[in-house]
Amino acid sequence: MNADKNLYLATVATGQTIDLTKAKALKGNNLYPFGPHNFAIYQTLDNVFVKATNRGEREIMLNYYEIIPQAEAENYKHPYVREDEVEAMD
Repeated sequence: MNADKNLYLATVATGQTIDLTKAKALKGNNLYPFGPHNFAIYQTLDNVFVKATNRGEREIMLNYYEIIPQAEAENYKHPYVREDEVEAMD
């Protein structure tokens, strides 16, 4: 276990640990309360692209991480929105 609370280490779906501490957030949604609408796309210093999502967790914003290709990261459209994010266009 890492004792440095300043590090942002994520374990991706393959079991690999990725350091996101200095990664650039390309896009995301961090609105509270947390839920499936939360996501982030990161680019690490090594040009690894990571998609972080929330799989229904109310207490933790992001709880699932996976490595994705650069093209997918650049063109990612998140499939979920919060109900209060949708504006009536009357």
